Amino acid sequence: MAGYKLATYQTSDGPRAGLVIEDKVFDAAKLTGKGAYATVLGILEDWKTARGVLRKAAAAAGKSRAKALPLGRTKLLAPVRWPSAIYCAGANYADHAAEMARRMNRPLEPDPHSQGLKAWHFIKAARVLADPGATVKISGVSDQVDWEVELAAVIGRPAKNVSQEKALDYVAGYTAANDLSARDLGRRANISDTSPFKSDWTKHKTFDGSCPLGPWIVPASDIGDPQNLGLKLWVNDVLKQDSNSKDMIFNLAEQIERLSSGMTLHPGDLILTGTPAGVGSARGEFLKAGDVVKIWIEKIGTLTNKMA
Repeated sequence: MAGYKLATYQTSDGPRAGLVIEDKVFDAAKLTGKGAYATVLGILEDWKTARGVLRKAAAAAGKSRAKALPLGRTKLLAPVRWPSAIYCAGANYADHAAEMARRMNRPLEPDPHSQGLKAWHFIKAARVLADPGATVKISGVSDQVDWEVELAAVIGRPAKNVSQEKALDYVAGYTAANDLSARDLGRRANISDTSPFKSDWTKHKTFDGSCPLGPWIVPASDIGDPQNLGLKLWVNDVLKQDSNSKDMIFNLAEQIERLSSGMTLHPGDLILTGTPAGVGSARGEFLKAGDVVKIWIEKIGTLTNKMA
């Protein structure tokens, strides 16, 4: 019974950090006796110590007097409330880069490693996270909302100028994310296509609910190699994306090295590591009210959200 997942769940007193152990949810602060562990951010800010404390508490949970809630009747929230930043890798799967090049009638670019290029990211606003099972309003926001399944890494200690070799030591765990994208808002109207100011990454990527996250964080030690995880996404039970994290162009260690160059990543920060081929815009398909999007990542689990 030693394994656990780190979650945030709703209580009458507000959101609390919980340990999901099999089909039960234990309050993290009550199970460990540490008041600072009432929030997932509080746990992540003490991750070096907390990971051992949580594992020991989880192993002894069956003998604990702490009251457990049934998982099936507990409302889970986005596990991190709130990260200081959400960094999202752009065009980080070769097959996705190729399908977007075809859509934009651009020539296929060579592997960026061969050009000496580094990973690149854009930022989503932190408060656009959507909870597991939440309904995301897209009507009146965008006519071309697209889906993107992504492996998300959760930072567990301050990281600055970190080398690739040590980068994964700074990851507390992993969760699943859907980088919802408003494709029709990504390029500004009445601006020349050759203008450096044509793109609008904020409106393209940030609207309320545009980052469904969860259902929990699986500790990095339980995931092992983040570059060998299956990823799938369905819209209304029709499989749209089916890939593996080994197909990333820039692996997670490269991404952390680049992001932490000259700036600090903080506990709770999220890195969305990119999406594979199969997005809607490549097919001329977009989400509409009533659609149900389900994503699955190996060793993590399933996250489902409905559009409205």
